[in-house]
Amino acid sequence: MQTVTSNTSGEGGTALPRKTTVRGAAYLEAGEGEPLILIHGVGMRLEAWAPQIEAFAKTHRVIAVDMPGHGGSEKIAAGSTVRDFVNWFGRFLDDIGIDRANLAGHSMGALISGGAAATFANRITRVAYLNGVYRRDPAAKAAVLARAAAIRTTGVDTAGPLLRWFGDDPQSQRARELTRTWLEAVDPEGYAIAYTAFANGDEAYADCWPSVTCPALFLTGSGDPNSTPEMAEQMASLTPNGWARVVDGHRHMVNLTAPESVNALMAEWLNYREEPA
Repeated sequence: MQTVTSNTSGEGGTALPRKTTVRGAAYLEAGEGEPLILIHGVGMRLEAWAPQIEAFAKTHRVIAVDMPGHGGSEKIAAGSTVRDFVNWFGRFLDDIGIDRANLAGHSMGALISGGAAATFANRITRVAYLNGVYRRDPAAKAAVLARAAAIRTTGVDTAGPLLRWFGDDPQSQRARELTRTWLEAVDPEGYAIAYTAFANGDEAYADCWPSVTCPALFLTGSGDPNSTPEMAEQMASLTPNGWARVVDGHRHMVNLTAPESVNALMAEWLNYREEPA
């Protein structure tokens, strides 16, 4: 596992192309070249990938999609599991005519990305698992299940995620306020469906990594309390062509708070051709 030190903050103010909708899925495209698809996490929207869209549209055909029930995408059925979200993503690939792509997911998007790499490996060139969970311990499992259960009665919690996802440093201020805006705007029902799937999904594809042979990047922040460096290292150790990278001094929204470091590590992943030493 490699730890990367970064003090770079993300502004998140990049102007993005217009969204397109296909069968209820809202997405945008930018750039040309080998496809790179980006899936965000629960409560977010594709705009959370703005620093990565701006950087990689210079070298790739970047496609960022709003997860079901988020941004401009229609909700998936109540009671859907992570596997249902993976099936949704497979249909999305069909709908936009993509046979094979690099795939990066953040948090819930990471669970979907890992499931896609396990389920239709022939369509995934590389997979990047950003701030994703793996086999939560009993305490973490109980906490996330309790948060999922509370959504139906208390609604979308904005304060809790901001405390978990960001430090108090002034460099995270812009990213924290953008994240607050996205959480406040999310559809409550879509959020509840996705969060429940996320809370119950850390075991869904946990056994898949030994069979995932494409290049696999497992990236998180050193201070992420739920998607921990230990989780990234465990998954990487099980994956034939996997490696872990940890951005020092950052938490869950590391792609916004340390975009230059994350973009450099993703570029390393996209340029990967041979097994790392």
